[in-house]
Amino acid sequence: MGSSPFPNTTSAGDDPEAAVFRHSPFGMGTIDGRLRFISANPALLRIFGAAGIDDLPPLEGIAFADDLAQALTGADRIASQPRELRIRRLDGSPVWCLLSIVELGRADAPFALHLVDIDERKRRELDLADRESRWNHALESAGQGVWDHDFAKGELFYSRQWKAIRGMAPDEEVDGTLETWIQNVHPDDRERVLLEIERQESAEAVFNVFSYRERHRDGHWVWIESRGAVVEYGPDGRPSRIAGTDTDITERRKAEERMAQLSRRLELALDISRIGVFESNLHDRTVTWDERIRQIYGKGAEPIGRTDWEEAIHPDDRAQASAVVQQAIASGTEYSQAFRIIRGEGEIRHIRSRGVTFIDADGVPRLVGANWDVSEDVLLQQELQHAKDLAEARSAALEEAQARLEYNALHDHLTQLPNRRYLDIALEERARRAGEAGTRLSILHIDLDRFKEINDTLGHSAGDGMLTHAARVLRAHMGPQDFVARIGGDEFVFLVCGPEKRNLGDLAERIVTAMREPVTFEGHVCRFGASIGIASAAGPSIDGRQLLINADLALYRAKNKGRSRHEFFTSEFQAQIIVSKKTADEIMASIEQRRFLPYYQPQFCARTLDVAGVETLARWDHPERGVLTPDAFLPIAEDINAVGAIDRQILERALFDLAAWDLQGVVVPKLSVNVSSRRLHDPDLCASLRALPLQAGRLSFELLESIFLDDCDPKVLECLAEIRKLGIDIEVDDFGTGHASIVSLMKLLPRRLKIDRQLVRPIVRSQAQRRLVGTIIEIGRSLDITVTAEGVETVAHVRLLQEMGCDLLQGFALARPMPALEIVDFVRSGRWRQASEAKAGLPDRMTRSV
Repeated sequence: MGSSPFPNTTSAGDDPEAAVFRHSPFGMGTIDGRLRFISANPALLRIFGAAGIDDLPPLEGIAFADDLAQALTGADRIASQPRELRIRRLDGSPVWCLLSIVELGRADAPFALHLVDIDERKRRELDLADRESRWNHALESAGQGVWDHDFAKGELFYSRQWKAIRGMAPDEEVDGTLETWIQNVHPDDRERVLLEIERQESAEAVFNVFSYRERHRDGHWVWIESRGAVVEYGPDGRPSRIAGTDTDITERRKAEERMAQLSRRLELALDISRIGVFESNLHDRTVTWDERIRQIYGKGAEPIGRTDWEEAIHPDDRAQASAVVQQAIASGTEYSQAFRIIRGEGEIRHIRSRGVTFIDADGVPRLVGANWDVSEDVLLQQELQHAKDLAEARSAALEEAQARLEYNALHDHLTQLPNRRYLDIALEERARRAGEAGTRLSILHIDLDRFKEINDTLGHSAGDGMLTHAARVLRAHMGPQDFVARIGGDEFVFLVCGPEKRNLGDLAERIVTAMREPVTFEGHVCRFGASIGIASAAGPSIDGRQLLINADLALYRAKNKGRSRHEFFTSEFQAQIIVSKKTADEIMASIEQRRFLPYYQPQFCARTLDVAGVETLARWDHPERGVLTPDAFLPIAEDINAVGAIDRQILERALFDLAAWDLQGVVVPKLSVNVSSRRLHDPDLCASLRALPLQAGRLSFELLESIFLDDCDPKVLECLAEIRKLGIDIEVDDFGTGHASIVSLMKLLPRRLKIDRQLVRPIVRSQAQRRLVGTIIEIGRSLDITVTAEGVETVAHVRLLQEMGCDLLQGFALARPMPALEIVDFVRSGRWRQASEAKAGLPDRMTRSV
């Protein structure tokens, strides 16, 4: 041992190397080629629990790791790189160490060994990894996705389950920037979600829980409940790290919605039927009544005691009613009975009651049931029975009963006003009488404003109260010969009759003012109004039904102009209707006569100013008014569902013109045709297109931005796919005026993108607008989409758009829309080039007339 380079003993004359070896806190020693220890310092002996070097077996006899033998087989395989492994102490216990072996190149001590005890640190690492694994498995099994935003380090972490909730692959990269992520949040939830994030990131809420909808990878919406907490704070006191979990609660929200719908239906059914529900705890004899049963019994908001029900029953019916209930409780069966109650100051009401006992989830016996007021039915039955019994002896009583039935048939049961049936009779009679007397008949068609809100928020009882109040207001404004009816819902009709002249506008305004007055219902102040349409007629022949239609049209106009007002049906209004009807008839006739024709506005290559295509624009060759633009006929055409036929006619004419230009040697590379949203829903569209002489790559359909946003409609997507198969390109028109996202643009991938003229026009004077248009051009270039700029009105526009790299130009600076016959001469003349060159040195204001 004395010849070892690291002796086991030391003396005053030891060299420094030997002293370091002996006193080092780390295990050090030397081994021979057969891995036997030649020397070992005290720290190494302590690690193995050995008293001396003779107690140490060869190194491979005390190693747990299988790879140690491979590492120590032959000197050429010994590496000086530290290796973590477990070794076996002499007592058999394992210990984690960091092992390094280096070759000394000496015959007496070929290898030096360095061993560091890392057992405590290694066990902590393994325990921490084990805990983390258990925690991750627990979160995964609970369906919770973990997210961790470390703003200080700029690190964003998303777990596998977080990605699975959104339909993402486990190894897929996540763009966690707020600007990108928020685009996947449902538009209705974005503002609220941004507010919640701001509350958390500003330390307003240390722990925050909120739910929202996010778009799944396959397109549907997923409800997510997000729980987040601040983990660390920065020097400025703001959160620097926020972590949390996301849970898919879609099914739970669906279940809640189904439950809410069921609850609303039940509540609506109970409101309509005016059935009150009660529940009694048979164990402690407590009773619960809902609002409807309180109204039936004339009770307010005071607590209901165990004896209130029996005390309200008529004394003559009390014993029998109580006995029926007790028998049902004792036998555990349901019951049904009728009895009378006494309300308030002695009012007697007839009640029907049904109930059944059951045991709730806690084992408590309960009685649940329903009561409803049948007083009117009972009274009617009594009257009919009485009339039947006295029919022969008292015919007057029978006539009275018949009159009562007739009254009920002709009157609204709530307001006691005449109903629609009575109005039809009265309107015919009053029109006839006014015609014979030469007087005027006027109709005020009245509709209550904000009635639905009161009905929805305070219940149908409040709505009934408002209708009753409205009826009282109308009665207060009736003249001696006037007639007022409730024709359904919140609509009333006021017939102004008689020889005297009445100021209908003043009458209507007084009714509107009276309706605005607040009404108190059960402590709630209710406010509503009324809109009134007025129609009037005079002469020997008055059509009452047409007069009512005219009043209804005037009411529609009053509501459209802001409500709580009145409007007259005038001759001008009638003329508008006549003109619209005449225009609709002319449109249908012109479709048959093929009087809808295309105009074309050329489109130019921005780089060379060569003609790159034409946009087809619809024109109506009106037989009397000449050539009309779409604003003169399109709204009415949409109302009569004629847009599809016009589109089809324009397309057929355009294809014919394209072929004619080819025959004349003028090649227009591309023909763009506008297609309406309704046309894309036409199931026969693709079949009709196949019958046309299409040239692949020369026809494109322009879709408004709002159409391609509706990509959730599978029929439209299928139609677009079929259109592409026919060799027809898809273009997006008016881009920038809607709400298209980059995601939806990438999903559609149109061949062209047309920037709306509202964005292009200001670029000459607005640097910000130039940046916006430039960004759209860059987006198109990055997606390999050709970009067309509309509204190119000046040479300055041309120059700027060329510099920005726009592909195509369209606008008055280069060419206006023209009929097919002018296209050939225009293309051959090249005069747009001359005009552009001539105007190149002029200020913009001098070139706008081109």
